[in-house]
Amino acid sequence: MGSLRQGTLTAVLRNVPILMFAGTFVVFGLLTPRFLEYQSLENIAKQASYIGIIAVGETVVLLTAGIDLSVGSNMYVSAVAAGLLMERFAISPLPALLVCLTVGLLFGLFNAFAVTRLHIIPFVVTLATQFAGRGLGWMLSKSRAVTFPQSVTGLGAAELLGIPAPVVIFAVVVLLAWVVLTRTTLGRQIYAVGHGLEAARKAGVDTRRVQATAYIICGVLASLGGFVSVAQLGNVNSGFGQMVEFQAIAAAVLGGASLFGGIGNVFPGTVLGALLIQMVWAGLVATRTDLYLQPLIAAAIIFLAVLLDSVRNTVLARLGRHNIRVEE
Repeated sequence: MGSLRQGTLTAVLRNVPILMFAGTFVVFGLLTPRFLEYQSLENIAKQASYIGIIAVGETVVLLTAGIDLSVGSNMYVSAVAAGLLMERFAISPLPALLVCLTVGLLFGLFNAFAVTRLHIIPFVVTLATQFAGRGLGWMLSKSRAVTFPQSVTGLGAAELLGIPAPVVIFAVVVLLAWVVLTRTTLGRQIYAVGHGLEAARKAGVDTRRVQATAYIICGVLASLGGFVSVAQLGNVNSGFGQMVEFQAIAAAVLGGASLFGGIGNVFPGTVLGALLIQMVWAGLVATRTDLYLQPLIAAAIIFLAVLLDSVRNTVLARLGRHNIRVEE
């Protein structure tokens, strides 16, 4: 009976993201039937796509026991750079996307250099690039809104086989990240670095390269997420991307990624986390919750994610030690 109870508890802890997702879906579905309509669910998936793309990159960084607080500023500067070039030189969407991704790459390279070569704590580095990036974006745009042409906004409304283009892009990103993390040497090394940096180094892993790669991936995906968001919104204002880093981190942690590194997955974990956050926002709107309460609820979600992460890791570690003693 004791082993059965322990097995049940372990299964529940390992499947917290799925249980939270299902519970939230059922609660809002009971509160307002409109929430369950196809159009509502499609909108949730579309709006969760850009957060999900950024959260995938954040998950990769978290797996190395790092963190990236600059993703919101990254997506802002990237989108501003692409938008200004489209305004002044009338370039097409593809070159604009390449410019956007290049800016994101530069963000990732700088964060990677500061963390791996200058040995600055990731929290401090990315907090600095968060503020610097926001200031750079304001300087480039003169704090005015940058409007994108219909050639870009059309991509946000486009569909592929009846599936919205932003959702398709999100799915491709998730698939590629899943393959890298579960089917490649780099993926195994990312988990190894998160489990123990020194142990990974002693095992022959080039930990600097692995950490740098994680920040570069995160930087590029943040800029891609920004472009996908712009394709749906049509413009970039001075507040674009603010607080996105917290939504991305919350999505990753709600999906089962550990803030301490080495634990987590992009599918189904991060996907469920991103959908869960957007589901909460959509549910609050559908139930006509007071607008001023929504930031408080978002903060509560982040707090709950961190609390569950801490409790889950503590209990699973305790159960793991217990199993080792039993086997011995």
